[in-house]
Amino acid sequence: MAVKSEDKACCLPGSMSSCRVESIVSVDERGQMVLPKDIRERAKIRPGDKLAVVSMEKDGKICCLSLIRVKELEGMVKSVLGPVIDDIFKK
Repeated sequence: MAVKSEDKACCLPGSMSSCRVESIVSVDERGQMVLPKDIRERAKIRPGDKLAVVSMEKDGKICCLSLIRVKELEGMVKSVLGPVIDDIFKK
């Protein structure tokens, strides 16, 4: 089944057009941080939205954290694993 372009995840490997620092945030004593309003608006992040925290490690230490909308993460998993699962069931 072909995936419609609007259903494709925007964060697939190799599909990122640019990477930039959007903001610097602080972590408070309870471990909370605030995403600036302009970023929330541009990303269309609303109260109650679910974001996955994805980490990258180097030399056993986390060096990078990314936030990915859970809906996008589901799309990424389906696009990567979908063909594998389909192939398994064809056998």
